[in-house]
Amino acid sequence: GGGGAEDHLRFASIGDLTASLRALRGDPLEADGGRIVVYRGSPAAKVMVIGEAPGADEDKQGVPYVGRAGQLLDKIFAAVTLDTNRHCYVTNVVKRRPLNNRDPTPAEIDFYRKWLMEEIRLVDPAVIVLTGRHSMHAVLGKDSERRITKVRGTWFELQHAGPLHGHRCRVMPVFHPSYLLRNPQRDPGSPKA
Repeated sequence: GGGGAEDHLRFASIGDLTASLRALRGDPLEADGGRIVVYRGSPAAKVMVIGEAPGADEDKQGVPYVGRAGQLLDKIFAAVTLDTNRHCYVTNVVKRRPLNNRDPTPAEIDFYRKWLMEEIRLVDPAVIVLTGRHSMHAVLGKDSERRITKVRGTWFELQHAGPLHGHRCRVMPVFHPSYLLRNPQRDPGSPKA
């Protein structure tokens, strides 16, 4: 986008934002036929988890992170005694499933990013966990030096520009759970090591 005021959405609540998204027409993934998937968990949560895009299970249920990757995500958080449905707000950058689970394009990410930024403002989390490179680029910027393999597990301070001015929170990129499901080895230097 041009970075103008039209890129900054403002809603009074997550409920209003959800209603706006559910009524959305003409977005770049509408033609792919998927339903709008907004969030699960608590809008009052201090931890926000941002995934990439809905998959088949999410599209079917209309809820993010409910397939195998979501079950692994729940286990990871349960290990630190966080119940994702009570203690987290779980969402995706892209709000509809791209056809055949392809990667979302930069233009698609850019289109839905304004809703995501408003979700961050409304939830006002203390911590954001970014799962995968698409959510990392959407929130932290498309800095080509940043590779998820290099920066996972590193804390970043969220930029305060634009609609998030005055918002302070810590952000950590991690591997997407589906990557861990595909790469289960525990060799030194591997994701689960």
